[in-house]
Amino acid sequence: MPHIDRRNLLAGLAAGAAPIRPAAAQRRADTLRYVTGGAVNTLDPVMLGATQEATALSACTYDRLLRFGRVPAGADSFVFDFGHIEGELAERFEVSRDGCVITLHLRRGAVWHDGSAVTAADVKWSLDRAVGAPAMARAQLATGSLTAPEQMRVTGEHTVEITLPRPDRLAVPNLATLYAPMFNSRLARLHATAEDPWAATWLKDNLAGGGAYTVSAYTPGQQVTLARHERWTGGTPPHFRQLILQTVPEASTRSSLVERGDADITTGLQAEDLRALERSGAVRVVSTAMPTGFAGLVFNTRMPPFDQVAVRRALALAIPYEAIFATALAGRGTRLYGAGWSGQPPTADFPQALPLHTDLLHAKAALAEAGHPGGFETTLSYSVSRAAFAEPAAALIQEAFGRVGVRLRIEKLPDPQFVEAVAAKRLPLLLERSLALFPATEYFFRVFLSGPSRWNLSSWNNAEVDALLPQARYEPDPARAEAIAARLIGILADQVPMAPIGQPSFDVVIARGLQGFTTWPIYYPDLRDLVRA
Repeated sequence: MPHIDRRNLLAGLAAGAAPIRPAAAQRRADTLRYVTGGAVNTLDPVMLGATQEATALSACTYDRLLRFGRVPAGADSFVFDFGHIEGELAERFEVSRDGCVITLHLRRGAVWHDGSAVTAADVKWSLDRAVGAPAMARAQLATGSLTAPEQMRVTGEHTVEITLPRPDRLAVPNLATLYAPMFNSRLARLHATAEDPWAATWLKDNLAGGGAYTVSAYTPGQQVTLARHERWTGGTPPHFRQLILQTVPEASTRSSLVERGDADITTGLQAEDLRALERSGAVRVVSTAMPTGFAGLVFNTRMPPFDQVAVRRALALAIPYEAIFATALAGRGTRLYGAGWSGQPPTADFPQALPLHTDLLHAKAALAEAGHPGGFETTLSYSVSRAAFAEPAAALIQEAFGRVGVRLRIEKLPDPQFVEAVAAKRLPLLLERSLALFPATEYFFRVFLSGPSRWNLSSWNNAEVDALLPQARYEPDPARAEAIAARLIGILADQVPMAPIGQPSFDVVIARGLQGFTTWPIYYPDLRDLVRA
């Protein structure tokens, strides 16, 4: 097939598409084109500095031992099922009764892209790399107590055991993430050196995998072409023989390419573009509320007056939730306010709607009771990269807070300056839109609502929460773990270190006739799922 680069594709778009001859039509039917705003900057999915596009692409090129299941989420679309984990490179797995040993049975007959057999030694090397190399995988796998090569042991030609220091509810889910890829260790070690024992330099631009696709052409930052691995045994064989992933930074251009049929799938479009595409009917827009995402207002609980619970509760009553959801989130996603429960929630899932409501009269009275009858002045900050959500949200909050006497200065910061200020804990109020990797309450609280990390946006340190988190993490009894998680959510609703507004929507635009799209935890397409009807 002729090489297709961005210049030629856009030139063809401007000139108008030529008639498709039968042979070309056959190739088109066998090829999926994905245009993305970001770029693939490495073929090593866990390299420090790897873009999200690079990590997401590895779903096609590298297998994991396990994968999440999926459940229907609408017409011809699905969403990942965190509660169901099944084999990928491992045919099956078992967890010991005490929860401390995970046994993985590899698929017999599985081969790498070069045709050599997958061995338990390859899996051992890959897991050792994940926990030992200075890469993104190490910190993520540590959230499931996967921290040392000594935990990984080959127990047979097709069997590997992982031993945990104590039961950890997130050990198995971590093996299903894109941060635990399996490598052809023989091939990778050929390119390792004393200074680079994990072959990071070579793997940046080369593949040592056995996934459903192999790389046939790669121009860093511009385009990747993948060819189907015909001997792949990790699941249902993918529909398309060839995948083309192309970087097209301009959102409007990506929108036009998919609408005209010159590309099959794209993400990252603005709300107005999505609405226009929905009206046109030329394509399908699949929207899923991000199960692990949130957008909201965060109080710095270290900084007066937000170190007072009464002040945070008062201002939580002044937030115009519905107006922000309708405007800043374009009415897409799921509301995280307006719940009718009090005390503790009916379920232990999180994020979920909290009992937060707008009531300006009560907000003004509560602020006076908290010692601020005349209000006060403060600053609300957000980063440039969050402006699409935060700019309209900030304007609405400024107007509403003004009505209860709180005078807001709005500060829009470049991303590096914002990150540094958040890490230094010196922003009194901020607007954030982010996500956790897992929809697990304990994990969310551990990342965003405890400890000294940059991601504890509110700098919240609650003694009861800190005591409950390890109990929730290591409790083997599901009912007890859920009870602890529900208590955590109840404390959050009472203390209000942050006021969630909504779960943002993950929106993907796909050509009509494409079926099977699945929303996965990384919120980028896994192109193996798609089928052309």
